[in-house]
Amino acid sequence: MSKTHIYLMPGLAAGPEIFENLELSKKRYELHYLTWLPPLSLKETVANYAMRISDMIIHKNPVLVGVSFGGIIVQEMSKFINVQKIIIISSVKSKNELPKRFKIAAISKIYKLFPTTIVTNFENYAKYFVGKSLERKAKLYKKYLSVRNKEYIKWSIHNAINWNQDNPMPNIIHIHGTKDEIFPIKSIQNCIRVKNGNHSMIIIKAKEISKIIDESLTC
Repeated sequence: MSKTHIYLMPGLAAGPEIFENLELSKKRYELHYLTWLPPLSLKETVANYAMRISDMIIHKNPVLVGVSFGGIIVQEMSKFINVQKIIIISSVKSKNELPKRFKIAAISKIYKLFPTTIVTNFENYAKYFVGKSLERKAKLYKKYLSVRNKEYIKWSIHNAINWNQDNPMPNIIHIHGTKDEIFPIKSIQNCIRVKNGNHSMIIIKAKEISKIIDESLTC
C-alpha cells in the first residue's frame, strides 16, 4: 500500500517541533516538515512566498497541513500545485473569518508598531515571566518559536492581518479550538471543533487532532 504524503507547515515564527506530538500511522503516512523561508523583501506578496515554499514539495497530490498563519500559506500553495486535501488547524479560510481587531489593525496600520524584538531576542524578555504558569509558557515559547528573523516577523504579521482571500477554497478540512484566543470560534464557519482547544492546541491536544486528521483522510 502506497503511503499518503503529508506536508506540515508550522505557525508564525514556529518550527516543525510543534508537530512532535502528532500520532499518525507510519505505515499509512509519510510526514514531511516544511520550514519558513526569509521573505525576499517586506513587499513580497504572500502568493509569491507560497510559490517558493511550493518548490519544497516533491510528491504529487500531497496532503497539506498548516497551523495558524501556516494554514494561510498552505491554502495559497494550493493555487500552484495539485493537492489531495488541505487541512488547516487554528487558522482561517478567508478574510471574513479574521477577528474584528485584525481588520481594525489593517486599517490603522497599528500592527507595524509591534515590538518584534520580543520574538527575535526572546531570552532577554523571558526574565519578566513570573509565576509557575507563565514560566511554563515562557519555556514553551522558547522551544517552539524558533524563527527569530526580524524581517520575517514583520512580513508575516503584515500578511496575516492583510490576507485578502474573499471566499473559502474547496476541499478544506478546518480543525479549530473552541477557546482559540487569536481566531475566536465565533468568527469561524464550517469547522471541526476541538472542545477547550486554544491556539496552541497542536501541541497540547495533538492526540485528538491526530485522530481527526486520520479520520478526515480515511473517509
